[in-house]
Amino acid sequence: MKKYKNSIFYVVVIGFFTALIYLIAKHGVNLEIGRDVHHATSNNSRWVEFLNSMIYNLKHPLAILLAQIVTIILAARLFGWVSNKIGQPAVIGEMIAGIVLGPSLLGMYFPEISASLFPVESLGNIQFLSQIGLILFMYTIGMELDLKILKNKAHDAVVISHASIILPFALGMGLAYFIYREFAPVGAPFLSFGLFIGIAMSITAFPVLARIVQERGIHKTKLGTIVITCAAADDITAWCILAVVIAIVKAGDFGSALFVIGLAVLYVLFMIKIVRPFLFRISTIYPTKSTLTRPIIAIFFLVLILSSYATEVIGIHALFGAFMAGAIMPENMKFRNVFIEKVEDVAVVVLLPLFFVYTGLRTEIGLLNDPYLWKITGLIILVAVVGKFVGSALAAKFVGQSWRNSAIIGALMNTRGLMELIVLNIGYDLGVLDAEIFAMMVIMALVTTFMTGPILDIVERIFKHKKEDDIIEISDQSKYKILINFSIPEKGKSLLKIANAFVKKDNENSLITGMHIVKSNEVEHHSFNDREDEFFEPLIEEAENLQQDVTTMFKVSTDIIQETVDVAQKGDYDLMLMGVRNSIYSGSLLGNILGFTTKIIDPDILIEQVKGKENMFDHSIFDERTKQLLNKSSIPVGIVLEKNLDKIDKIFLPLFGNDDADLLKYAQRLISNNEAQIIIVDINGYTKRHSEVKEIIRSIENIAPNHISLSYKQQLDKEFLDEMDLMIVSIQSWKNLIESKSIWISNVPTTLIISE
Repeated sequence: MKKYKNSIFYVVVIGFFTALIYLIAKHGVNLEIGRDVHHATSNNSRWVEFLNSMIYNLKHPLAILLAQIVTIILAARLFGWVSNKIGQPAVIGEMIAGIVLGPSLLGMYFPEISASLFPVESLGNIQFLSQIGLILFMYTIGMELDLKILKNKAHDAVVISHASIILPFALGMGLAYFIYREFAPVGAPFLSFGLFIGIAMSITAFPVLARIVQERGIHKTKLGTIVITCAAADDITAWCILAVVIAIVKAGDFGSALFVIGLAVLYVLFMIKIVRPFLFRISTIYPTKSTLTRPIIAIFFLVLILSSYATEVIGIHALFGAFMAGAIMPENMKFRNVFIEKVEDVAVVVLLPLFFVYTGLRTEIGLLNDPYLWKITGLIILVAVVGKFVGSALAAKFVGQSWRNSAIIGALMNTRGLMELIVLNIGYDLGVLDAEIFAMMVIMALVTTFMTGPILDIVERIFKHKKEDDIIEISDQSKYKILINFSIPEKGKSLLKIANAFVKKDNENSLITGMHIVKSNEVEHHSFNDREDEFFEPLIEEAENLQQDVTTMFKVSTDIIQETVDVAQKGDYDLMLMGVRNSIYSGSLLGNILGFTTKIIDPDILIEQVKGKENMFDHSIFDERTKQLLNKSSIPVGIVLEKNLDKIDKIFLPLFGNDDADLLKYAQRLISNNEAQIIIVDINGYTKRHSEVKEIIRSIENIAPNHISLSYKQQLDKEFLDEMDLMIVSIQSWKNLIESKSIWISNVPTTLIISE
């Protein structure tokens, strides 16, 4: 009744006020008399007015800006995805996307589209938004710096970092001396030009470097710690130098810049001595995400804005203020992550691509229309690589690193990426760099970032016989080693139970490693440790319950399949256990019919249901990831189909053929380490035809008479299967069971499918 009452009320109210609006509009037309108001009198004129209105709307600055943002984000995502596919950081693709949308490609071959999408008068809006994006991005970069690492590893890091700055800076100044007359803008003093070339040569892209370190799996080695610390020290030093350079450029000479530098020093002291303790105090009162209210969050963002404003007014650029505001944030990374999460999506996904495109719109590669100009570009790249790579590598060797590690440090420190583009744009805005030299330097930034991966591969090939800092250490060959590979935290618990059953009584001579590999674009380096701790927490708890030693390995990779195979084979594991991402039955016809439950199914009904649907029992019971791993792996792989696994006391091993006979070694290990009871069921009389297999079973029975038995059955009833805790079967026999539509498969317990 209430429903009808509400409906009637709704109709009456809407109808009454609609009629009232219509009457007011109708009689309001009379008020236009004498006011020279024109109305369209025909359908054609109405259509023309509509089209003119649409054209006007399309040319409105807001509509153009929104169209630009959509185009830029799509291009950045596309090129970033392609870049990841070829093993390069996404920033490479985003940088290329900016150049493609600029005059170097779109403007050259499709000038009408370029002029419509990026009219000159709209570039100010893109520049403004990109600067906001850079301010937010530099805020996160400041927060991602772990100053504790700098304190602990300061000596080696500072030596390597400062060597990797001073050598390329000096080479850059030398290069500027030779190209100043030809390429410096008119009116630009040599000191300003030389300083900007020097700082452009000596910058390192900390975010890109950190991502590569994670993807290469060296973040937890001594080498990884050193190179991350070097990059952090490099970041801080380079931005301080940049602030001084900007002050000198704006003031005109070093003497006049002393006032700006003095104010900058006072600003830094104020931020460290007053603002930082104030923010720390707030973080102790409101330590968690749930306690952070909007007014408190507003305080931190006000600090960011005021800090950026202060440095812009002082004359050392707003980006330095944003970086400083992030660096003085409370050191608790979980607290910092609250703000990083709030800022990063907007900054990185929406606003930062605008900066890449704005840089691309300024980069006119077409200006380099002479072989001589390309020779100068090559010289710039050569100076950049020699200065940064050689400077870092020699310094690393001097402080005691091996040649391999020194070369890796040099290659990583040579990465420039986004940070280089920021420096170049500042120089362009200040009039220190012109369009020609700007294009050359952008190409240098792309090349030096792109070459990092290939150089690392070459170094690994040259020094492949000596990998003293790798995570994977091949331990004593007498140890029985099991690798647990899982993608869902809770899945690790059941896998560990099975692994523990194989080695329980031989813990000292065994090694169990829990591994999770995540796609490089699914995790940010600032949240890496938190993600790792959270992921392995259920596994560690289960290990404590089982009193089982377990090591963990958390890696980032662009190719999860190949990385998994490499870890398994380099580690020389005896068995890799893994789950499937989804139940092989969930959402499928097989799942609907068999259900993978313990309920009794009428065989006649089942046969009727599957009639004509034979293809549902095909080999695609495993997802593509599992099948690729099975094809590539050279070690035994055990796939676990978990079904409420509680204990591993009674184990059922159906015997169909040679593949299953090979699994007797696993049964023997389960008996000796877990005192499990193994029930072998010879389904089709295999042991009668192969007496040697029967003798192996008898020999195990002589050693452990109460733990193994052999029986002959062609059909397995539900009561028997309900008593079992685990079934072990070869992958070929499992496929045969599926293809033969075995009725009893719906009642099997947790199953371990082994591919030798």
